[in-house]
Amino acid sequence: MALLLRVVLLCAVADFARSLSITTPEQRIEKAKGETAYLPCKFTLSPEDQGPLDIEWLLSPPDNQQVDQVIILYSGDKIYDDYYQDLKGRVHFTSSDLKSGDASINVTNLQLSDIGTYQCKVKKAPGVANKKVLLTVLVKPSGTRCFVDGSEEIGNDFKLKCEPKEGSLPLRYEWQKLSDSQQMPTPWLAEMTSPVISVKNATSEYSGTYSCTVQNRVGSDQCLLRLDVVPPSNRAGTIAGAIIGTLLALVFICVILFCCHKKRREKKYEKEVHHDIREDVPPPKSRTSTARSYIGSNHSSLGSMSPSNMEGYAKTQYNQVPSEDLERAPQSPTLAPAKVAAPNLSRMGAVPVMIPAQSKDGSIV
Repeated sequence: MALLLRVVLLCAVADFARSLSITTPEQRIEKAKGETAYLPCKFTLSPEDQGPLDIEWLLSPPDNQQVDQVIILYSGDKIYDDYYQDLKGRVHFTSSDLKSGDASINVTNLQLSDIGTYQCKVKKAPGVANKKVLLTVLVKPSGTRCFVDGSEEIGNDFKLKCEPKEGSLPLRYEWQKLSDSQQMPTPWLAEMTSPVISVKNATSEYSGTYSCTVQNRVGSDQCLLRLDVVPPSNRAGTIAGAIIGTLLALVFICVILFCCHKKRREKKYEKEVHHDIREDVPPPKSRTSTARSYIGSNHSSLGSMSPSNMEGYAKTQYNQVPSEDLERAPQSPTLAPAKVAAPNLSRMGAVPVMIPAQSKDGSIV
């Protein structure tokens, strides 16, 4: 009985050895973002495997909350690579003849969303086999920046910082001094592998050029820093100069505002005076009316004087009439005086006056 059981077992093992199998072991692959990942899957067939060859690659997302997605398929001598939209156009079989036993694929332009477990499944009835490959996508350190946080003056405390813009953890840092003795200051040795070096009581010996290298499992990046430790600056003078400059600027602005306001008020006053009508000032008298009233008063005076003093009066008073007023008298057409009868004049209170005759030269005839 025991011998019979042993014979059955050996036959089963022999049949299994002759069936389809994948020779590539399961493995973990790490690649950088943007690179191409090669996922191997090589298999062997047995003479008993006579069915059609089907090859299928599936992706199991790392969160285990989504079902497995078919990313590429070979069936009926045709390739189908448009099953998974996120990998469309980025996944390809590496062999042009899949029947030769190579079902490996390439995933190009890797993204962080490509992280997961990839499963290669080969089927050729009656044989079936599968293997898994774990793919991890990391980001290389890049855009690293070195800078000083603080004032680079003797006696001050400040920090040297090394910060990459991106990079997958874990990150390793290494500081080096590139100038002078190329030896890091002794107080800094404990922080040579840290992204930040704290500098206490700085001295001029710390001046020089330093480099910081950032590394992870898929790449590295480097930045340079020039450190110049200088004597303290005259802060009191700087502050006083800033205050004086600010005060002068304020005074200048006030002067400009005052001048603009004054000029605006003067323009406003001139405009008001130009359009103002003075109602408390009587209108000016015309020279013509003055001359006429002057002549009329002289005529009245002549009528009340006796013939004995007419000669002297005529010579003095008539000559006092301003010739300018007479010359500027308006040349309006003279109207003939209305004739009034003597009885009517008496009733009106008129007094008869004798006006002596006068020659052309002004003398009384």
